[in-house]
Amino acid sequence: MSSLLMPKATAVWLIDNTTLSFEQISEFCNLHVLEIQAIADGDVGQGILGFDPIQNGQLTKQEIEKCSKDPNARLKQSDNVLPISSDRTKGPKYIPLSRRGDKPNAVAWMVKNHPELKDSQISKLVGTTKSTIEKIRTRTHWNILNITAKHPVLLNLCSKDDLEKEIIKSGGTIEENLDQN
Repeated sequence: MSSLLMPKATAVWLIDNTTLSFEQISEFCNLHVLEIQAIADGDVGQGILGFDPIQNGQLTKQEIEKCSKDPNARLKQSDNVLPISSDRTKGPKYIPLSRRGDKPNAVAWMVKNHPELKDSQISKLVGTTKSTIEKIRTRTHWNILNITAKHPVLLNLCSKDDLEKEIIKSGGTIEENLDQN
């Protein structure tokens, strides 16, 4: 069960709008019974607006009615119907300033060892522009003399799984040896 959103505000709403016992509200909101009693007496929670747990999907009206009739019953939080937030998958990832100079080296490695990769795939993996990739391919990059081909996974510019996925998608073969420079 996930933690309750705004437990004191939820407790204020339950005290004001239901006939639940202090113990039931205390257990549901994960607050001490004396704190619930102080909220009910007006000693604590002055100015806290009640937060409706029914409206935000943490409780159902049927659950409140069931527990109001039986003082020994415990409130059960509803299953959250909101989508679970996932890690960001789209867009560029952050590369520290100290590592940004390694991008041309990673591009050179991909161009040398996997020429079947498209510019868009390399750009997505390393986070560089298509014009930079083309300049490294044609050896017209302004710093081409200092660029040495280095594995992008060893440079921490992309994950091994992402690289393998793109290589397979482009029809290439995967090398297990990461020691290539």
